[in-house]
Amino acid sequence: MCVALPGEVTELLDDKFAKVDFNGNIVEAATGLVDVKVGDKVLVHAGCIIQTVSKDEADELEDLFKELGAF
Repeated sequence: MCVALPGEVTELLDDKFAKVDFNGNIVEAATGLVDVKVGDKVLVHAGCIIQTVSKDEADELEDLFKELGAF
């Protein structure tokens, strides 16, 4: 099982990579597994976007990680 923080797609670099913002930490992630667009909330594992999530789901995950002191 993996634990992934939600991030937001800020830019599509090409058909294979996107920039994802994790609270100011910008990373490049592969988009090959999921169709994404700018503004999508996503989960990233090992440099790959593995899932999109709703804003409500992303907010809930962020709140849980804050409670754990991991965010």
